[in-house]
Amino acid sequence: MGKTQHPGPQKKAKLPAPKYWVSPIPFGLGKIKPQHIRDTMKIAWDNKDNIGYATRIITKGVCDGCALGVSGLYDQTLDGPHVCTTRLNVLRLNTMPAIQPEILHADIDELKKYDSTELRKLGRIPYPMIRRKGERKFSRITWDDAMDLIAEKMKKLDPKQYAFYLTARGITNESYYVAAKVARFLGTNHIDNASRICHAPSKTALKRSIGVGASTSNYLDWIGTDVLLFWGSVASNSSPVSSKYMLEAKKKGTKIIVVNPYREPAMDQYWIPSNPESALFGTKIADDFYQVNIGGDIAFMHGIMKHWFDMEVKAYGSAINHEFVEDHVNGYEELKKKVQDQSWEDIIESSGVSKDRIIELAELLANSKNAVYAWALGLTMHSFATDNISQVANLALLRGHLGRKHAGLMPFRGHSSVQGSGEMGADPFVLPGGGWDEKNVERIEQLWGFDLPNWQGDIVGVTLENIVLPEDHERKVKLYYLSGGNFLETMPDPDFIEKALSELEIRVHQDIILNTSTLVDAKEAVIVLPAKTRYEQEGGGTSTSTERMVYFSPEITGNKNMIEEARAEWKIYLDLAKRVKPETAQLVDFVDGQAIREEIAKANPDYNGIQHLKKQGDVFQWGGAWLCEDGVCPTPDSRGTLIPVDIPDLNKKPEQFIITSRRGKQFNSMVYKEVDPLNGAGRYDILMSPVDGQKLSIAEGEGIVVYNGFGVFQGTAKFVDIAQGNLEVHFPEGNYLLPRGRYEKFAGIPDYNIIVNVEKAERYHARKDTQYLEKPIADLETEVG
Repeated sequence: MGKTQHPGPQKKAKLPAPKYWVSPIPFGLGKIKPQHIRDTMKIAWDNKDNIGYATRIITKGVCDGCALGVSGLYDQTLDGPHVCTTRLNVLRLNTMPAIQPEILHADIDELKKYDSTELRKLGRIPYPMIRRKGERKFSRITWDDAMDLIAEKMKKLDPKQYAFYLTARGITNESYYVAAKVARFLGTNHIDNASRICHAPSKTALKRSIGVGASTSNYLDWIGTDVLLFWGSVASNSSPVSSKYMLEAKKKGTKIIVVNPYREPAMDQYWIPSNPESALFGTKIADDFYQVNIGGDIAFMHGIMKHWFDMEVKAYGSAINHEFVEDHVNGYEELKKKVQDQSWEDIIESSGVSKDRIIELAELLANSKNAVYAWALGLTMHSFATDNISQVANLALLRGHLGRKHAGLMPFRGHSSVQGSGEMGADPFVLPGGGWDEKNVERIEQLWGFDLPNWQGDIVGVTLENIVLPEDHERKVKLYYLSGGNFLETMPDPDFIEKALSELEIRVHQDIILNTSTLVDAKEAVIVLPAKTRYEQEGGGTSTSTERMVYFSPEITGNKNMIEEARAEWKIYLDLAKRVKPETAQLVDFVDGQAIREEIAKANPDYNGIQHLKKQGDVFQWGGAWLCEDGVCPTPDSRGTLIPVDIPDLNKKPEQFIITSRRGKQFNSMVYKEVDPLNGAGRYDILMSPVDGQKLSIAEGEGIVVYNGFGVFQGTAKFVDIAQGNLEVHFPEGNYLLPRGRYEKFAGIPDYNIIVNVEKAERYHARKDTQYLEKPIADLETEVG
């Protein structure tokens, strides 16, 4: 039976729906809300020197913002044009001129006075540069000299001593693929990508639960499903166009439920700028919020399933889809036992949600023929993230909410190119088209024509730790080749990260802009290579959206601020391969982007179709409209598996808090506003419940200190509607509280949640002055980045 194909964009409902309006007062006057029109005017002004090129990017290119997959102004979900401030905010990265030479070649201490936001605004990297040990400034270098230096170093090192990393910054599938192939050709398996610190656990969990690590459904499935359940996601902030889909879904009768510790204002009420009705009157997005504790999601889902099994005792089939389970699911009895062994006391204590409320949601889902389960970093950035997501899959499998219209599992990706990174093999555990198993290794070796290194590569966090291994250790990383990324602002324990980066012998930054990590010293040299943006890549490039749509983005000409010496990322990797192993480099050579796509289609059979994408608007969806269609999973026995998981013990004392990181007005780690327009929070505000403030005699706006054995964060109390005992701070400012070396056991994502103590600043400092501390903790005056 053939796979059902996506039907393409659907028409929007024509009639307004006043029952979902936030306020009859136009434009939400008097409310804290984004000023979309004002922001858009400012962005147009910022791009005024290159407005023609900026316009062509918006109208012809595939969005380099979130992973919704808007191509030009159109997507595959709703008809009509779509554009959002997330996309407009990153536009300047593609249109701006080069950094002024007098700033670029200033003393390194002058450059270090800039934070990452200021560095980004300076402009693009104009040509290759080097800063050797002891040198006070960057100097210009030719491409040949830069590449020879890197290649000569690699020849001297054991391949276990160098590593590659690729961020999600506008990198195309073609560049991921070539990087993955070149790394293995050079003999290293140390290659990782930005999904390691966002959605790696989604892939790992879905792979073990249903056999495939990608979204099983489409955005279209939101529109008309009975329930759209958002877990730990502020979709309207990270992917603003998705709020359009939510409004359409509501008009079709979909209930939108948000499970999150904080009643996020943007998931409660939002003004959608490109929808006239919503732009004027706002949209009430969520029908209900379940304010679960940070780390309490597994218990919360145990509660839902526990009530389902109670319902089954009274009436067989009232909660469990037995036909689906019998035909398509393994592990039912084991899961049932695990769930029934949980006590309601433990469930309520861990989740922070009352039994009545849990039962309410359990019954809503039991009575819903269809549901789409979507989640983001609130579920993935934990030390038990894979279990979190397998528990979501358990809900879907028990109800049969999988493999058909209006039902499925959706990891909600934050960046337009990150879905393709692992599918292209830029990951230490996978190769294109499969895992690191004997059969797939053999297949890829035949296709590529060379032997792959037969040792396990390391994830990014471990690679960074391996830099400080003893000199004679075989895995001591001495050269790190970074395509974008700023570990100082994405990884826990920034002080350690700075130390590690400075202990590398050679560090290569292949990027379009400088960031704070580019300025850190190295033992021998820091080499900076100017990359082209995805829109400048010769022959165009492709990216894969959350819903598995592979879009072609053409090369866009006419850049007035062209960086003459910038090169397409995949071409730089090929150049490196030719210099390190000239005698066999023909094995990794590609004449153009089309040749890469031809090979991708063979290397990853899911991507068979990418070779036909040649012009603007070309798109295909791998896997068809729904993965696991009709319940048939891509597993050896074609069945999904229910995974019993334990409620995690966070070891939190009653007087302690659990803290998590959040994004404000930013894109990944790039900050665009000091104050979040969605809730009025500043970068150093600590979001807490007013009830907790009262208990600690803390007034709103008062200075408070959040601390643990790893670090200290000084900020200001901001009272919001968040579950008691839970706090939120902005990322990356709060990363000083996070220890290094705490990774999720299956996917290797660092844990971005930690137990902390909270005190009034004056009390903390007074106590610190009078008490002898075993481990003095320096006050951390961090700069916003």
